[in-house]
Amino acid sequence: MRSFFLGDNPVSDGEATVTGELYRHMARVLRLKQGAEVELVDNDGRRHSGVVEEVGAKSLTVRIAATTAAPEPEQGLRITLYQGLPKGDKLDLILQKCTELGVAEVVTFDAARSVAKLRGEKTAGKLARFEKIVQEAARQCGRSAAPQVAIRGSLKDVLSDAPQAVKLLLWEGEEKTTLRECLERYQAPESVAVVVGPEGGLTSGEVAAALACGFTPVTLGKRILRTETAGLALVSILQFHWGDLG
Repeated sequence: MRSFFLGDNPVSDGEATVTGELYRHMARVLRLKQGAEVELVDNDGRRHSGVVEEVGAKSLTVRIAATTAAPEPEQGLRITLYQGLPKGDKLDLILQKCTELGVAEVVTFDAARSVAKLRGEKTAGKLARFEKIVQEAARQCGRSAAPQVAIRGSLKDVLSDAPQAVKLLLWEGEEKTTLRECLERYQAPESVAVVVGPEGGLTSGEVAAALACGFTPVTLGKRILRTETAGLALVSILQFHWGDLG
């Protein structure tokens, strides 16, 4: 049975009416027909299983047969990735893989060396695209909920209210503190923040701002990883050490 996130599509009186992008995906891309069994997940996490009853020109209707309550919130380590906005479609990959790795939140920021910039009207369209990416990735990997995605301003503004118990700054300029040494200082924290710069890394001012907000600079070793690799490598290590990767 195929599973889909409903988004803003309503469920009422035992029926779900699907329009917009989800309709196009179900009817035009997957070519689902009348009688196809599907599962629809609403914004509260409830799962509605049913059958496609009608496929119209601009919408389709699903007759709901059963609804299960929303699962308990995901337990375990809550990881927030603060990602300097990278070029091109690299963020798409980062969002997809972070979802698979169980990240709770991805926050992008306009780093001083970010080539791409998201401002004004571009922000709403990009955010909708990013949310679609994490929802699809969550569906495919079996997560009960997609991670939150946010588009923010400068790194200093983003980190000013970072509440996590452990705060790590992945910085190629750090020569002493390794990730291994840093992990040994803590015992099973509930939340971790990770800062990764864009192509070209972080400026000295951004590093100073992160340090002022309580972040610890760490190195992964001699190799300098690309921005789309660095965060994923660190998240994987954190999930293995403190999280749910066995």
